[in-house]
This record gives sequence, C-alpha cells and structure tokens, in this order.
Amino acid sequence: MGLYKNLFKQTAIYGLATVIPRMFSFLLVPLYTDLLPKAEYGKISIIFAYMIFFNVILAFGMETAFFRFYNKETNKNAVVETTSVSIFWTSISFLFISLLFRNTLSLWSGIDEQYITYTIWILVFDALVIVPFSKLRVNQQPIQYAIIKIGNVVVNLFLNIFFLSYLPDIAKSTPDHLVSNLYIEDFQIGYIFVSNIVASLLTFLVLSPNYFKLKWRFDYALWKRMMQYGMPIMVAGIAFAINEQFDKILLGKLLPADIADAEVGVYSACYKLGLFMVLYRTAYTLGIEPFFFSHAASKDAPQTYATITKYFVIFGSFILLSVIVFADVLKVIMIQDESYWEAMKVVPLIILANFFLGIYTNLSVWYKLIDKTYIGAYISIVGAVITLGLNYLLIPTMSYYGSAIATIAAYGSMMSISYYFGNKYYPIPYDINKIVLYLLLSIGFSAISFYGFRENYFVGIPLLLVFLYFIYHNEKELLIKILKRKPS
Repeated sequence: MGLYKNLFKQTAIYGLATVIPRMFSFLLVPLYTDLLPKAEYGKISIIFAYMIFFNVILAFGMETAFFRFYNKETNKNAVVETTSVSIFWTSISFLFISLLFRNTLSLWSGIDEQYITYTIWILVFDALVIVPFSKLRVNQQPIQYAIIKIGNVVVNLFLNIFFLSYLPDIAKSTPDHLVSNLYIEDFQIGYIFVSNIVASLLTFLVLSPNYFKLKWRFDYALWKRMMQYGMPIMVAGIAFAINEQFDKILLGKLLPADIADAEVGVYSACYKLGLFMVLYRTAYTLGIEPFFFSHAASKDAPQTYATITKYFVIFGSFILLSVIVFADVLKVIMIQDESYWEAMKVVPLIILANFFLGIYTNLSVWYKLIDKTYIGAYISIVGAVITLGLNYLLIPTMSYYGSAIATIAAYGSMMSISYYFGNKYYPIPYDINKIVLYLLLSIGFSAISFYGFRENYFVGIPLLLVFLYFIYHNEKELLIKILKRKPS
C-alpha cells in the first residue's frame, strides 16, 4: 500500500503543478472573452491549435524515450547528454529555418506574420526546457517542478492582465508616463503572445544551468535506439494533436468565412469547461509515466497497474459527474459573456472524451513497456482518421457539435482498441466489471442531470451523493487500507 501512497503523493504535487497554473491561466478566459470579440478569440484558439502540433514535432518523442532509457540504461549521464544535445540543435535549426520562411508560413496558414514570429520563439523556448523538466520528474523532484511551472503561468497571467486591462488606462490617463510607451492601439492579440514569450523565456533562463553543466557528448548509437523508440511516439503525438486541436482548425476552414472565427471562439470557450477532467488526466499522466517505467520489472507490476487503473476510473467518474452537475454554475464563473454560452451543449461530450483519453493513457502502458511504441502510433492514427473523417462529415451541418461528437468517438475508439490489444500482448488483470459499472453509472447519472434536469440541483446533488455512497460501499476496505498504511 505504501507504493500507492507514494504514487498518490507525487501525483498530488504534479497535480498542483498542473492545477494551479491551469487555474491561473483559466482566469484569462473571462479576460479574453470579455475584452475580445468572439471572432478574435477564435483566431487565438486557432493559433494555439497550430502550436500544439509543432510542440509535438519539436519534442519528436524524446521525452518518453528519455524516461524509458534513463531507467533502462546503466550510463544515465549518456541519456541526459544525448537527449539534451539532440533537442538543442533541432530547436535551434527550427528557429532559423522558421524565421527564414515565416512569410511563407503566414501565407499558408492565414495567420499574421507578426504572430508567426512570436509563435516560433515560444515554441523554441518551450522545446529547450523539455529535458530539464524531464530530469526533475525522473529524479522525483516534483516540488521544484511545480514551483517553476507555477512561476511560468504567474508571469504570463500578470503580464496579460497588465497589458490588456491596465496599460490602456495608464496610456489614456497619463500619456507622458514611461510605461505608456508600451501601449499600442488594437494590439490585444500581440500582447497575449508577448506575455507568453516573456514567461517562456524566463522559464528557459531558470533551467538554462542544465545546459551549462553538459559536456555536450553525443552517443549516436544510443540516440539511434532512442529515436527508434521515440519516433512512433511522435507520430502518435501528432495524431493526438489532430484529435485534440484539429477540430478548431477545421471549423475555421469548413464553415462560412463570415461565421467561422466566431464559431471557433464560442466552441473554444465552452471547451474550457472540460478543464477539471483535463487537469486530472494531465496531473495523473505526469506522475504515472515515470512510475510505470520504474516498476516495470516488479513481479506484481500487472496487478499494480490494474489497481491503479480502477482507481483512476473511480475518481475520474466522480469528476465527470460533478462537473456536469455543476456545469451551469461553472459557466457563470468562467465565461461571463453570455453570448459564448450557446456552445454549452458540447460540455458533457468534451468532459467524457477527456475521460476516455485518460483511461486510454492507463491502458497504453503495455506497448511502452514491451517497446512496441509503433502500436501506439497505429492506434492514435486510427483516432486521427476518425477525427478527420467525422469533422469533415459533420461540421458543415452540425458546426462545433459535430466536432465534439468526433472527439468522443475518436478517444472512445482508441480506448477500446488499446484494451483489446493490450489484453492480447501484455495481459493485465483489470477489474473490468467494476470499471465498466462505475463508468456507465457516472455517464447515466450525468445524462439524467444535464439533459433531463439541467440546473435542478435537487436532482443533481442527490445523484452525486448516491454515486459517492456506491463507491464507498464497494471499495471501503481497500480505501481504508491505503489511507492507513504508512509508506515503507
């Protein structure tokens, strides 16, 4: 049981490193939706969607490869050096090539060249901190990891609020003030990207000593093996980016030009209400990936993975039901402009889709542990094909609701495929009956609350309490053991 408590402790700290920054950054949603027209917010969402793709490409699967080989190789310094040198030079090459062809990129994407330039710098700074952050995780330094991550978002939040809320007033009331020289009229989107650049630069400077400590040795044979392991993960990452972000890009392309950006804006704003499931999934993933690899050699590893997955589903089911029951309360807090609320109907689908993705993350451990990451790439490609196909089919008639349907179909398919093949190649004794029961019960209660008795909390809250009692009744013995057992 000490093993589970240690995992829970690290996941909780990584959770704070994820939850606090996301909560801070989520404060930007009411700021953006209040100050920017829906179309402008839609443009920002499309640019950030493109950034997700390039983040994956610049990492080229080396983050996961780093964890695998750091735990596998006896010469751990060689893993650190080789990964760092590889990512450094690819990032610098990307910087120069992208800046050289930024005008071409602008014409191709329809994004202002100025914003392309800002985006390139953000992507490079973020790529250069991949290995330093991975070292903190693999060396079990979650507190330092959390402090730096939180610091990044605090800087970004502060600068956004200053540039968008206070600087215009300062420039208007005291035009001769030195700070007023920073003000540029109708430059709101530019200020958003400048804030991100400064935050990313400061994060890089904090972690830059990692590069000064390097001896800049490069083990080509090791790098080749890491690339063979990591490239399928990059392909899977690109496919994941398609599943996660391409709907916003396609909405901008497939809908009539006069409404496209506004539709992307309302969809992206309500999509943010899936934040809590995203936070849970992300925090869990940050804590679980190093854990999976470090305990792979244990004889009871399969049973450990099975137990962890069951409790992931239990807590995730509770989050799913809670957020959907209180979705209309959250929208008032997070999205103050009522014109964005028209997309609220996608919220249950987006939350459930992210839950399916989290379950898939658990189930996908098998192909990473047996070094068959290409299978993960194939599964993700299937999800991407479903995403693209359904978006192309549904967007013209259903707009963003079609995108939400495509997202849940893609992640649900990936989850099912991974379970099927995992059971074949790396059997794990999942308590499938209870997992399916908790999942179906939370989905059923969520549907009753949102579609049958929306905003009727005399129905929603009792459903939530019934679900909690059902969990306690079925799991109380093991839960009590986990909470009482001291770490070994």
